[in-house]
Amino acid sequence: MTDAQDPGPVRDERPVRDPAPVRDPEPVRDPEPVRDPGPPREPGPERQPDPVRDPWREAMRLALGEAAKAVPAGDVPVGAVVLDPGGQVLATGYNEREAVGDPTAHAEVLAIRRAAAKLGEWRLPGCTLVVTLEPCVMCAGALVQSRLARVVYGAGDEKAGAAGSLWDLVRDRRLNHRPEVIRGVLEDECSALLTRFFRDR
Repeated sequence: MTDAQDPGPVRDERPVRDPAPVRDPEPVRDPEPVRDPGPPREPGPERQPDPVRDPWREAMRLALGEAAKAVPAGDVPVGAVVLDPGGQVLATGYNEREAVGDPTAHAEVLAIRRAAAKLGEWRLPGCTLVVTLEPCVMCAGALVQSRLARVVYGAGDEKAGAAGSLWDLVRDRRLNHRPEVIRGVLEDECSALLTRFFRDR
């Protein structure tokens, strides 16, 4: 009886698969910088758009700049700007009573005079006067006489205002011309300027 023959090593008959491709490692990204949120905001309602007053805010800021020019001479800081019908600046003025010794040298009167001189006409139809303080009786009369279309003012004047506070001369129905009145544009800024002036005197 012969010995069984050695079959040899057992071969793996399974198909050989291609190795998986080697992928490049993902680049390491820098972490996002931490942003400073800043100081916490005070809670409160945001300012809502005001279609009546907002169009005049820029002109009122110009008038506030004029008002500041009155302070060095000791005049009450009131400034005025006259706009033409297209909204362009025609003339400006600020209180100069102390500076020139003229009781009629209010900001409104000076601005109206300069606007009329520039146009060569005493009538100012379609024009707008923007002033930081409610006009007095004298200035309200000048508004009516110059045929301005409207007056826009910042701070009211409970003691001498003639555009709705103490009197309402500009809208008196007995007059032949009544300008439109828009009040309260940048009222806080206009009032603060006057408050600082009288506090520091």
